[in-house]
Amino acid sequence: MKLSLPSQYDFLDRFFRLAIANVASNIMVPLGGLISVAFLGHLEEIHHLAGVALAAILFDYIYFLFNFLRMGTTGVTAQAVGRDDREEMLRVLLRNGLVALGLGVAILILQYPIRELWFAIVSASPEVKASGIDYFNVRIWGAPAVLFNWVLIGWLLGREMSGKVLLMSVVGNGANVAFDYLYIIRWEWASTGAGISQALSQYLMLLVGLVFVSQDIQFKELQTAFQQLWDWLAFKSAFTLNGNIFVRSLANMTTWAAFGNLSAVMGTMVLAENALLLQIILLSVFLVEGIGFATETLTGNFKGQTANDEFIPLLQVTVGTSLSVGLCIAVACILFPETVFGLLSDHTEIIEPIKVYVPWLIIVLGCQAIASTLDGYFGGLAEGKPIRNASLYGALLGFAPLAVWAWQAHSNQILWLAMSGFMATKMVAIAIQVPRTLHNDTEAIASLD
Repeated sequence: MKLSLPSQYDFLDRFFRLAIANVASNIMVPLGGLISVAFLGHLEEIHHLAGVALAAILFDYIYFLFNFLRMGTTGVTAQAVGRDDREEMLRVLLRNGLVALGLGVAILILQYPIRELWFAIVSASPEVKASGIDYFNVRIWGAPAVLFNWVLIGWLLGREMSGKVLLMSVVGNGANVAFDYLYIIRWEWASTGAGISQALSQYLMLLVGLVFVSQDIQFKELQTAFQQLWDWLAFKSAFTLNGNIFVRSLANMTTWAAFGNLSAVMGTMVLAENALLLQIILLSVFLVEGIGFATETLTGNFKGQTANDEFIPLLQVTVGTSLSVGLCIAVACILFPETVFGLLSDHTEIIEPIKVYVPWLIIVLGCQAIASTLDGYFGGLAEGKPIRNASLYGALLGFAPLAVWAWQAHSNQILWLAMSGFMATKMVAIAIQVPRTLHNDTEAIASLD
């Protein structure tokens, strides 16, 4: 057994390099909101904190909906790498890049109805809504950059260029912190400053990513790939996978949005309390999904090489790692609530009640960690149906009935039970699909979609 370990787990260095880069880049969206909340949480007026938290849910919803741009890029690119097919790698970048630009422009065109619909649906005081609208009006202009960054990051990580992705993330996060300090603290622009910070940092990140891509691609290669881009079968395959991932994202973020809105219905204080907890959860979600994306890269690469015997060792390592991360975050919040949540706000009237709800994090973060890793595994196999179905079951069976009960009872505890039900149901639904993939050959797996 000892002699077999090096060959069986010789992907460990690659996995941890990818995981670190994925985690650093994947937390860009929630970390941006978390940083803004931390700065705003130390202002005297609490409505700035609540308003940005409410608007940040909308942006997490929008950008997570289009997360298929990244997930659908990484796995397919990794498979092309495994086959040593450079032309297909370039076509994947061009196809998904054009889709990202189109969707980004569409979001800008539709920004007014999106804003009006969201703030008509949510329940909050006029001051909270006004702060949220100010934040939305400026952050929305970063949408094209965010979506194209998903594609660039997915493509670079599919090629295991983790160092470049890490640098993109450092530039984006560092710029966001600097801009937040300048606009929120120094210039006192409050929620408007937080939105400007987010938009500008994403465009700086995009610029760095484009420089990296230009260094790796010759114009003639790009021209040839563009001429071969309009392959209907390739587009159909891409739309099938991306469509399933889109439905998955829609179910996930609809659940988050419903949770945020029900929190607002229970009052501004409950909204503020849940907003801080939600920021921790979303940060953890994006952390473990970073590990899931590393799983997707290696699964796709192994599939391209037809090295299916690597799947079980890969799952052992990746599931164990993501579960450890999720549970560590939950335990830290349980043991040190004043320290963790004190970083986000110095309002003791918000932090004290949070201690009652913190134990729910064990279930929420533990189940989410496993589900996210398995999402990455099936993404690498280019199987979208298990990913889609697990989230639909979680939203419709695990969350919705309990959420209705929470609304009727006006109970925040039941609302957290609903979130736990969502995560647990989603985890079970996708986990039961894994044994089938371990016994089928590559062609059988691919034929399912």
